[in-house]
Amino acid sequence: MKTDMLADRPAQHGVLSGTSYSVCGEGTPLVLIHGVGMNQTVWAPQVQALRQDVRVITYDMLGHGGSSLPGAAPTLEDYAAQLAALLDGLQTDAAHIVGHSMGALVALEFALRYPARALSVVTLNAVYDRTPDQREAVMRRAAALQDGKRNEVSADAAQRDPSIDATIARWFDDPVPAHLVPVAELVRSLLRSVNPLGYARTYQLFASSDAAHVGRLPQLSMPALFMTGECDPNSSPAMSHAMAAAAPRARAEIIAGERHMMNVTASELVNRSLLQFIRQAGNAAWQS
Repeated sequence: MKTDMLADRPAQHGVLSGTSYSVCGEGTPLVLIHGVGMNQTVWAPQVQALRQDVRVITYDMLGHGGSSLPGAAPTLEDYAAQLAALLDGLQTDAAHIVGHSMGALVALEFALRYPARALSVVTLNAVYDRTPDQREAVMRRAAALQDGKRNEVSADAAQRDPSIDATIARWFDDPVPAHLVPVAELVRSLLRSVNPLGYARTYQLFASSDAAHVGRLPQLSMPALFMTGECDPNSSPAMSHAMAAAAPRARAEIIAGERHMMNVTASELVNRSLLQFIRQAGNAAWQS
């Protein structure tokens, strides 16, 4: 991965209806939806690799980057509607939809609510039907953000925020492997810069939405790929296998040795799988 996520400037970028977006490349549209606490720049390895084959659309979800804040009690429908409005503004009828973590929940919600607009759907490191222990842990983290303390810290204090340290440890391991330190520091910088209120509201939704698609995945009408890392304890391989088993035209793929931020730590493997899947999704074999 490049050491500067902003090194490759997009061919087109702007703001539509409160959503900050970028577009690179030509061809079939592919949308990349980032996770909670991140913004669209985290997709730089995917944009650089995939823009030669597809039209890559990235954007900041509500409450992140240059996009508008969500309401006080947002729903997944709000985040799916944000993407629908963006595609309308870009005069794009349908696209392949890829989401990471919270973005994976948005991708599934979009695909279920707007099936004619999703050529396929891919989830990276998605959460699904957490165990009681997993649910308790994530709700504690959401409560810590909701108590208002993070909204009041100074920029200097944010540099030392222990919650960010804990997030980096979950996503990259503790200690962070030496070869991943530069990437982890880039991710840390995104967590430091996120709007605290947007982050808290979105994280609360993320923490409480793991069962949002339980019982609904059989309705997915398009090809679907559920990918995660072998060593991601909170977006576990078991979750991806369960989702793939529930959806009618789906498969799971587990990347050996990887954790939560595999789109930046194993970008070549992820990019290869994404491109192969997108090509397969357009083949007649997927239409049966």
